[in-house]
Amino acid sequence: MVDDRDLRRDPHHRQPPRNEDVEVIPLAEERLSVGKQEVERARVRVHVQVDEHEEIVRQELARDEVSIERVPQNVRLTEIPQMRTEGTTTIIPVVEEVLVTEKVLVLVEEIHIHRRLTTAVSETPVVLRSERAEIQHDKGIDRPAETTRR
Repeated sequence: MVDDRDLRRDPHHRQPPRNEDVEVIPLAEERLSVGKQEVERARVRVHVQVDEHEEIVRQELARDEVSIERVPQNVRLTEIPQMRTEGTTTIIPVVEEVLVTEKVLVLVEEIHIHRRLTTAVSETPVVLRSERAEIQHDKGIDRPAETTRR
């Protein structure tokens, strides 16, 4: 620790001036404070309405129609025939065992299923909806009230 007496003996140490020689100069400092606040300039209202209108939807529709035809055969067989397709007709063999002096396969009938593709135009009413928005700007500080529709 340095004693005041040591400082007085130091030739480079300056003594503080006496009170009568002292003049006090007040120092001023400005400081800046930055902030922000929300300011309402206008308001907006949005009204959404749903409009409905009817339209006719035109669409081609496909339909598979089948007809069944039983075709008698009565043919003796040695083995069971497989199901087959000829063009758009599917043929399903129907067999039965018939007891005769000997056992033989007899094709009793074939079932022919004919397939025919038809198309027709169908008109069906449907209800379509769309939205409409109405935007209303309330009178604010800088502008008068106005309404926008889309």
